[in-house]
Amino acid sequence: PGKRYPQFIHCRTMAQSRSLLLSIAVNALLVGVLLYSVAVNRTQEGSLQLSAVRGKIAAPRTSFQNAVSRVSRNQLPSSSRKAVAQAFLSNPDMVPDMGKRKLMNNLVLAAVAPVVASAGGCYLYYFYPPQTGGGGGAVGALDALGNPVSAESWFKSHKKNARDLVQGIKGDPTYLIVNDDGSTLNSYGLNAICTHLGCVVPWDAASNKFKCPCHGSQYAPDGHVVRGPAPRPLQLAHVEDDNGKILLSPWTETDFRTGEKPWWA
Repeated sequence: PGKRYPQFIHCRTMAQSRSLLLSIAVNALLVGVLLYSVAVNRTQEGSLQLSAVRGKIAAPRTSFQNAVSRVSRNQLPSSSRKAVAQAFLSNPDMVPDMGKRKLMNNLVLAAVAPVVASAGGCYLYYFYPPQTGGGGGAVGALDALGNPVSAESWFKSHKKNARDLVQGIKGDPTYLIVNDDGSTLNSYGLNAICTHLGCVVPWDAASNKFKCPCHGSQYAPDGHVVRGPAPRPLQLAHVEDDNGKILLSPWTETDFRTGEKPWWA
């Protein structure tokens, strides 16, 4: 798949990291509770067995054991009732306490739910169409390292009809287009984020098109769609050379490619 621009996925990466840390913390809590429960259960079991052997106390019985005893007295022969009573008295933990079982089930659910939710959320968010740009005033174009881009340095490394990326509005990767004279920029730039699923679309100079390597969408030099599955043209941005400083500002007027209101406005 095509590479996503680092600044564009920064927020997603932070959200996924927080979800992962939360899942690890909840699972660590679950493990601690399980170990504590096992330790306490073994301690109580050892104490009850030692006391029963010494004859000091009678082992406590659960409500479930009491119910079974009542049924045994009414429905079982005397020999069977005696065998059942001896079995319960010799092993008071034969039937687990239902409250403890429900607690452990809830702890397991609480541990699994954040993991499933974080993984499922990231998966579904991948298919959510990007809503980028819009709003705000002009911003200076930046290179991949975050340094301001000047017109002089840009024209030294880019010839006529060149299309290359800068960081634009909200940090989105944006194509600057050099005019045929090789010394001026086009009045508009193109947001490089594919309108299908958010990949960064590279410029293919050989075919004179923007081609998305992820799912095959293609755009004309001005950014309108020539091949799906992309549903909308690339987003426009105003480009201005302000005394050698390249500025980008939101495009809010009619989209000249469709004659309609911009879908991103």
